[in-house]
Amino acid sequence: MNIFKRIYLKYLKKYNGTEWARKIGVKIGNECQLIDVTFSSEPFLVSIGNHVSATRVHFETHDGGVWVFRDKYPNWDIIGKIKVGNNVFIGHNATILPGVTIGDNIVIGACSVVNKDLESNAVYAGIPVRKIRDLESYLEKSRTNVIETKLMTLDEKTFFLQNNLK
Repeated sequence: MNIFKRIYLKYLKKYNGTEWARKIGVKIGNECQLIDVTFSSEPFLVSIGNHVSATRVHFETHDGGVWVFRDKYPNWDIIGKIKVGNNVFIGHNATILPGVTIGDNIVIGACSVVNKDLESNAVYAGIPVRKIRDLESYLEKSRTNVIETKLMTLDEKTFFLQNNLK
């Protein structure tokens, strides 16, 4: 087993994603759920509001592309803060790039690349990210597909889904 995996298993795995992010300097609000989230070399430049959920999201606070100019300009860096508002869902495998501000009440689709500021109360997705619809339209669309399983036990949910999904 390599040294990094041993360190991870011994020291880091005991933290959930939110606790770990706080420990490395990310500013995080309340009621957040960060699962397998990663940060680049400046995690202290990331701030996350209240009630934010993200899974396998990467927060990149610098632009490594200036590497190609390193011989001529050895001191160059492009670095930017990332700010995530309140009540935000960031889909699986999204990437948030430097200098971005994400507003409140936002859904970001899976695998999106967020390269610009996102206005509040909307759904965004794509590479690069673009506005798909406003949040109210998403609510109305979601009403037709909702399955009320969140308060069921695991056994109840398993039985319900096995017997009710087409």
